[in-house]
Amino acid sequence: MNAPARHDVLVLGGGNAGLSLAGRLRRDGCPDVAVVDPRTTHQYRPLLSYVASGMATLDDLTRPQEDVVPDGVRVYPDRVVGVDPERSLVHLAGGRTLGYGDLAVCPGSEVDWDAVPGAEQAMGTPFAATSYLPDLAPKTWEMLSSLTSGTVVFAISARHVPCFPVGLKPLFVAADHWRRAGVLDAIQVELAVESPRLVDDPRAEPALRAAARRYGVRVRTATTLVSVDATHRTVGLRGPHGTDEVSYDALYVAPPHRAPAWVAASGLATPESDGFVAVNPETLQHVAHPRVWGLGDAAAVDAMPSGGALRRQVPVVARNIQARRRGTPMQRYDGYSVAPVTTSRDRLLLAEFDRNRRPDPGFGVVDLARPRRSLLLFDRYLQPTIYWRRLLQGKVS
Repeated sequence: MNAPARHDVLVLGGGNAGLSLAGRLRRDGCPDVAVVDPRTTHQYRPLLSYVASGMATLDDLTRPQEDVVPDGVRVYPDRVVGVDPERSLVHLAGGRTLGYGDLAVCPGSEVDWDAVPGAEQAMGTPFAATSYLPDLAPKTWEMLSSLTSGTVVFAISARHVPCFPVGLKPLFVAADHWRRAGVLDAIQVELAVESPRLVDDPRAEPALRAAARRYGVRVRTATTLVSVDATHRTVGLRGPHGTDEVSYDALYVAPPHRAPAWVAASGLATPESDGFVAVNPETLQHVAHPRVWGLGDAAAVDAMPSGGALRRQVPVVARNIQARRRGTPMQRYDGYSVAPVTTSRDRLLLAEFDRNRRPDPGFGVVDLARPRRSLLLFDRYLQPTIYWRRLLQGKVS
């Protein structure tokens, strides 16, 4: 039997986290970096919320994977089926086994329809959609923009949802559309957010609440979508005072997410990490396997998953891999995250905060929590350019 191919650093996942880290490691001088990911196309997923808001298309966010892989990085176009951290081996669906010096686990998360009975079935009807799956994001805007009366329910989970406040984007853009079309008064908008707040930045919360009042949105916080009945078009919303049944004419869901099953099956999760990669939330090193690292949506880092969070996590992992090898002090991730939320079709705010809900203005500007047209243009048009040209190449810290 041939010995497994071995790489100095093996990265599991070829999304934002995986390619950004691979690019950063190559720029830092690591000569042997490989990525495992089966995808043939790469998507800039933050634009999905704009697709769901009628402000972008799927073509705007999609490129061939081979065009965005950093130079000098080997790619295995295959699926991971298991990791043996004791022997430093990764098993692939095609039968290949790979060895590693250090392993970065960042496969992303996936929609967990099992957590909300009936939700997946509802997505097969014309009356329900989500921006968290590419094939359903365009349907979201078609459904919302065609509504002229009735009740629309927006149900936003906080259970491992990547940047859950962006679920408010299609809500506020649609409400602005209904206002301009003169039908807003005929539409009852129900917002159920599982978190006790709309966003974890206390500076941004008042602006979002004000936008909700302006559009007549009924806001329920600490409220969980527990069931969907697609046949009768009703949802069960469990809040602090019990469970209500609410009828809907249109339903938007930001659903709970989970890590790939092989993470827990490989012993990389713990009971406390809820199936996600169990890491020290500051150093991002695995709690039991020192040559394993976790970042991105599949890692339990005690912070809201987002692209902005990755911007802080990638350099921490890249530097800490070298620190482990040299026996030098490790860098720390402070739990920074950011949520860009529109308050209308032409205004957006940036909510920036750390894991303790402390404001953390990473761009060095105090009032980014104030809705601005310039911020919407930055988020919709400049950020994708930075992503394709710099971030995936490891050039952004």
